[in-house]
Amino acid sequence: MVANLDGKYLVMKKNILDASVSTLQFRKLLFFIIVALVSTLMTPASFSSTQIANKSYSTSINGLWFKPSFNSIENTAVRKEVFFNYLLPAVIEKNIEITKLRELIINDKLDALELEELAIKYRLNLPITKEDLLIAIDVLPPSLVLAQAANESNWGRSRFAEDFNNYFGIWCFVKGCGIVPTKRDMNAKHEVATFDSLKDCVDYYVLTLNRNYAYQNLRAIRKSQRDNLSPVTGIALAEGLKGYAEIGEEYVNVIQAVIKFNNLERHDL
Repeated sequence: MVANLDGKYLVMKKNILDASVSTLQFRKLLFFIIVALVSTLMTPASFSSTQIANKSYSTSINGLWFKPSFNSIENTAVRKEVFFNYLLPAVIEKNIEITKLRELIINDKLDALELEELAIKYRLNLPITKEDLLIAIDVLPPSLVLAQAANESNWGRSRFAEDFNNYFGIWCFVKGCGIVPTKRDMNAKHEVATFDSLKDCVDYYVLTLNRNYAYQNLRAIRKSQRDNLSPVTGIALAEGLKGYAEIGEEYVNVIQAVIKFNNLERHDL
């Protein structure tokens, strides 16, 4: 009789424990879904154009830069959505900044000294023309930026993204400029750049694509799209990224696949 009661007790205890585990898993999943939903609701699409222009949404997201712990999000779909919604405001804000600068250039609102400073910043030859500046100073489609960030940072889970806000695998070449990779070749000199914030990282990444010689073809593709009055798309500009990684054309295919699989061009509209 006692043995029978003990057996029933053990079965009951196991059922209670199983129910507790299931409840805990459900709560965790529910939490991440809520985070994703809140993140979705707080993207710039949720704000008016006036709020975006005045950056009044920044204190909610960009100003404090609430940073999710992507490594702790087990559900892949939820992790992706949280990742995109974390980066997207910074990308949109940067594109707004560039658009305003382009308007100043087009409308001749900058003096000679300001134009010369821009030419130096974007590594353009002097004397500078308006067309030269507009080729270099232009927006990047969010789809392209998000796809590269996802690929280079392993969806925000890399050590360099998590600890140093480097979402694009950006290197620097001055001793002490960043973090030495643990698997760096003995004769290599590069370090992985560190940034104080996501905004700083996005700023540098955009500047890199807009001025480095390796991405001259990307800028030419973008100019061609503008000349043809076509939308500037991430799929098209990805063709200019062969110099971003050693694998060249394969890298282009990877970025384009990320854009297509995750329907990222919906953010380019």
